[in-house]
Amino acid sequence: MTNTNKPESDCSSQRDPSFDGITFEVEEEEHTQEGHKIKRRGIYLWPNLITTAALLSGFYSIIASMNGVYIQAIYAILLAALFDGLDGRVARAIGAQSAFGEQYDSLSDLLAFGVAPAILMYSWSLNGLGRIGLACCFVYTACAAFRLARFNVQIGVVDKRYFIGIASPLAAIIVITLVWVSRDYPEIFDLKEKGILAIYAFIMVAVGLLMISNMKYYSFKQMDRKRVPFVVMLPVVLIFAAITYNIPVGILIVCILYVLSGFVTTFMTRKKTV
Repeated sequence: MTNTNKPESDCSSQRDPSFDGITFEVEEEEHTQEGHKIKRRGIYLWPNLITTAALLSGFYSIIASMNGVYIQAIYAILLAALFDGLDGRVARAIGAQSAFGEQYDSLSDLLAFGVAPAILMYSWSLNGLGRIGLACCFVYTACAAFRLARFNVQIGVVDKRYFIGIASPLAAIIVITLVWVSRDYPEIFDLKEKGILAIYAFIMVAVGLLMISNMKYYSFKQMDRKRVPFVVMLPVVLIFAAITYNIPVGILIVCILYVLSGFVTTFMTRKKTV
């Protein structure tokens, strides 16, 4: 008697012979404007090239941290943040958004903003705490992974005006600017002091937990094409002037103020709903 229950892999290969053997093809479903599902092969070039550049920047940052070249590791993560903000805008501008691009972007973010900052902080200072420092850096990385996974499953569900928890690029910038400021002011941030190391360890855990918190942070996504009063440019110019006076300190202060704004935004939102 012939067995008709063939394995699923055999059936799929018979249905689509182009995926037999060695292949580097990608196939995904897309919805047309009429609401029909169609299968497309290949990927969009420019957004994924930019995402790859962000991935390379994160990878290079890890190598630089391991070699003790901390300033290059910092610059690489900043460059990855620039590419991360660019790939999505390019994809939307040319109509090249795809599920593959979203997942690839998240994997790139995990390396550049979840793994690279943790390795930078551990190589810079927290290796002095041994396993405790290692555990705190891992907590940060794990929280970044949780945050990105949650973001993926909540696309199209949450209010686009807000981030739920601080975004992973911002968390990474907080970590790297802290290292940057510490490097510029070694007389204040003495790495031989256990108290300083304990503060770094606490910050790593706190920033990680803020990523997976339900705090609401304004995303500025609706500001792209929205007109604002001209006077709004004045505080923006003042902020830029303050940052250029001392770049790492200025960026760190702006990041801290943004983190604190989430507490205010969350409180005001809950107050309106009561």
